[in-house]
Amino acid sequence: MSDSNDLAGLVAAVHADVAGRIGEGRVADYIPALAKVDPKQFGIAIITCEGETAAAGDAGTAFSIQSVSKVFTLTMVLERLGEKLWERLGREPSGSAFNSIVQLEQERGVPRNPFINAGALVTTDVLMAGRSPRIVIDEILGFLRERTDDGSIAFDAEVARSEAETGFRNRSLANFIRAFRNLAHPVDDVLDVYFHQCAIAMTCRQLARAGLYLANAGLDPVDGDRVASGETARRINAVMLTCGHYDASGDFAYRVGLPGKSGVGGGILAIAPRRASIAVWSPGLNAAGNSLVGSLALERLTARTGWSVF
Repeated sequence: MSDSNDLAGLVAAVHADVAGRIGEGRVADYIPALAKVDPKQFGIAIITCEGETAAAGDAGTAFSIQSVSKVFTLTMVLERLGEKLWERLGREPSGSAFNSIVQLEQERGVPRNPFINAGALVTTDVLMAGRSPRIVIDEILGFLRERTDDGSIAFDAEVARSEAETGFRNRSLANFIRAFRNLAHPVDDVLDVYFHQCAIAMTCRQLARAGLYLANAGLDPVDGDRVASGETARRINAVMLTCGHYDASGDFAYRVGLPGKSGVGGGILAIAPRRASIAVWSPGLNAAGNSLVGSLALERLTARTGWSVF
């Protein structure tokens, strides 16, 4: 994009492209707090590596980022632990549902990648490093507030409570991993952190800003902070591309062609390397648990811009 007017025009055009589809898909009704969200909402925000921003629709409405949070906890862990993390985690697409337990038994408690639920539980366990859940929860929140320069970002207490009350499968996954000695902390403590990180509420504007370092080789181009090494950022983008949309990651790569991470709250963070960070949100999900209209919007975006990495 050559100037902010072009960027605003692009965002408006993408919004118009999907306007007739807004409301399609099914909200994540297995989490009671998410079941109440109005599906007839859509937001999009883009921030470029030059600091230009544009947004449309419900880009200022906060939503539960859910599994998009895994991108940020993975960043924190890789910067702290480096390649040793991969002794406890894989980097391959799962080909199974995000909450599947089948592969864990076959692969002896080593999750296939950090973006399925089992993998995120291991990442959370590593991040805890002998500290209390409250300290780690505050650290994750602090990371996102610093990345956005916005102290208003907070947890949605109702969503966190709803996750804890209904997260039986996540509890099973955590116990299974612990049985293979791949969780060092008590299951309840790991789940406490995990449920809270998934319950962080952010807007499209905030989420796009938070992920900008991944579009610029780990360096935040707005405030100049070195958030992650260039190598770490490249590797996170690679795992986002291959694993960020669960068992529909290949289809997302085919249609959109950008590293991305979805969440069942309807949000998607997508990265156009050396160009921009993009966040979309629409609560209705497709059969794979990814935002239906959000995915469509990103497909239209790359079709209009040629930003695909392929």
